[in-house]
Amino acid sequence: MALNISMYGESILTQKGKKITDFSNDLKKLYQDMLDTMYREEGIGLAAQQVGLALQFCVIDVPSHPEFPITCVLDGNSISPQLLMPMVLINPTIKFLPSDEYYYEEGCLSFPEIKADVARPELIIVQYQDIDGSTHNLECDGLLGRCIQHEVDHLNGILFIDRMEKDAYTEIKRDIQALKKQTQAMIKQKRNNLKKPRGNSE
Repeated sequence: MALNISMYGESILTQKGKKITDFSNDLKKLYQDMLDTMYREEGIGLAAQQVGLALQFCVIDVPSHPEFPITCVLDGNSISPQLLMPMVLINPTIKFLPSDEYYYEEGCLSFPEIKADVARPELIIVQYQDIDGSTHNLECDGLLGRCIQHEVDHLNGILFIDRMEKDAYTEIKRDIQALKKQTQAMIKQKRNNLKKPRGNSE
């Protein structure tokens, strides 16, 4: 079942997620619902905060691209990234390995149609738990490494606009402010609707 996407201006997006300790069927349902939502929106990553939940939980499905290969080492073994997709990261922590930072245009499902360059390290290692609670270590680069950094930022209440340099942010500032204003108006309307008295039915 697809879920609603939280938009910039909603406070949930700046909340750090709680660590997950219960690996029950409810978590498996959340995993599937978030995948359905991500695919509906044609995204490659989605964090729990983006569906209104402050949890250390995100899903990722990065497509392969022959011109931009991704290197993956899972628990010490080289693996094709497509064998990992789609993947879930639960309670993830990132370590940045020695590598150059590079700029790449990022977007975000919580910022529709807004994109800008963000500099991030090329090579990372992420420790995480899978849907069954087993712990893994994944070393990766390229688009997968960037996507993981973007989503783990979400889990800690950090948005991609927080990572932008001033010039990049200035170029999209007007669009960001307009989105925030639109979101806040929507929230206000919902609150007003809840305050309206309901008519009596006989």
